[in-house]
Amino acid sequence: MELPREAGLKLLAPEKTMKDIIAPMMQIKNSIAGYASEKKSVKSAPVFTPAGQSTQLIIGATDDSDKSIVKLTEGLYRDMKLKRVYYSAYIHVNDDKRLAAPGGPPLLRENRLYQADWLMRFYGFSADEILDDSDPFFDARLDPKAAWALRNLRYFPLDIKDASYEELLRVPGIGLKSAARIISARLFKLPAWEELKKLGVVMKRAKYFLTINGRRGGEPAISEKNFRAGLLEKTAPAEQLELFGAAPRAALL
Repeated sequence: MELPREAGLKLLAPEKTMKDIIAPMMQIKNSIAGYASEKKSVKSAPVFTPAGQSTQLIIGATDDSDKSIVKLTEGLYRDMKLKRVYYSAYIHVNDDKRLAAPGGPPLLRENRLYQADWLMRFYGFSADEILDDSDPFFDARLDPKAAWALRNLRYFPLDIKDASYEELLRVPGIGLKSAARIISARLFKLPAWEELKKLGVVMKRAKYFLTINGRRGGEPAISEKNFRAGLLEKTAPAEQLELFGAAPRAALL
């Protein structure tokens, strides 16, 4: 796909149209579904594109917002049943007035998009929850999950005693495995604060958002001030990610 919008294609790749890109993607999707249905009744039926289909979006070559890219990604997963969407930070290599101004590749945006992608695929977030029209770009200092929590403090603190699996996944510092471990552990005994770390919870992040049986773990009531003071990431140079490498998970939980 390369570029997120028709306007970008017209500007930088006029020989392409979004219709010409979407049509074969839809055909592949339908073929995958058809072959899968046939295999249910005919075990020897071949598997069509067993690895699924994926696409790549170039980030920073055009003025597309992060929100527009996240919304497109959500639609591709929903409507085209894509296996993966990859993101590649634009690298300026030649001068052309149609291209973005010279500068370093937007590696932080690339990383944030992978983090948002992970939230949509595995954590139950929608694109509209991650970014909205009033804030269409990612926070440079907070990962998307922490930024969502800051905008939605009304949902916190969450009590370990009766929080659902889906609610626990919304807590910064709690991932897929640690949420499942909490659910399993409390069937026998409610975990104590010191035991949460053993369950895989990143306490320096999660401690602001949790109570256990109504009690805090020594932290003050959450506010934007103490949230940012405790959760702002250490600034470090971003690295461009490999197209077929593992999805980044740092700073996501």
